[in-house]
Amino acid sequence: MGEKKKKEVAQKKWKKVLFVILAVLFVVVMVVSSMGSNWITGLAPVKAGEPVVVDYTVYDAAGNPVLTSNQQLYEKTLSGGKAVLYTRNLTVTANQSLKTAIYPIQVYVASGGGSWEQFALYNPEYNAISSGVVGMRAGDKKTVPFNYSSSMSTLFSPDDLQRANLNTSAVEVGDPLVMGVSESPNATASNTSVTYIRLGEVTRKSSSGIVVDFGYPYAEITVLSFTKQ
Repeated sequence: MGEKKKKEVAQKKWKKVLFVILAVLFVVVMVVSSMGSNWITGLAPVKAGEPVVVDYTVYDAAGNPVLTSNQQLYEKTLSGGKAVLYTRNLTVTANQSLKTAIYPIQVYVASGGGSWEQFALYNPEYNAISSGVVGMRAGDKKTVPFNYSSSMSTLFSPDDLQRANLNTSAVEVGDPLVMGVSESPNATASNTSVTYIRLGEVTRKSSSGIVVDFGYPYAEITVLSFTKQ
């Protein structure tokens, strides 16, 4: 085969390869177009002001889940004989601080036949999650620490426990307690103030009463989706 003929054959092969490459690129472009802008959202990080849906689990100091939107973790914890609350995924606005002391969320309490109750997610906890999602992408996981400005431990006197119909002798250190909390400093179980539940742990017991810790050190969050602004 002459040199001229070889060049013609090589050019035909290159044109065929080029055509295949262009055809493949066309298919890729068509697939990407059919996905709309969702694939771009998945690649882009969360920015301040964007609504974000997260799967989250709040843990106590011993590393046990207190509440979770992960159903598998919830069922596993319950089957292990430990107290845990089930909740739905949380929607926050990235880097937007909560203006109230409490952000109420619905949780499922398995005891007593099971019921949905209002749980108090405290301002520092909500804000930590809200600021923590900034820079994350869909599918990213992160541990978010909770920093409280004051102690979350509360002393309940024998009189307090009696009013709550709680037998002091039946309470031991390490026991979980579901207690009612409110934004109103004068709220009691007998008045009409709105109260929310909070799962605490008995950390000390004495003749002065019991000390219950309602604080949680951290949460694990996973960004499920968010809306670009």
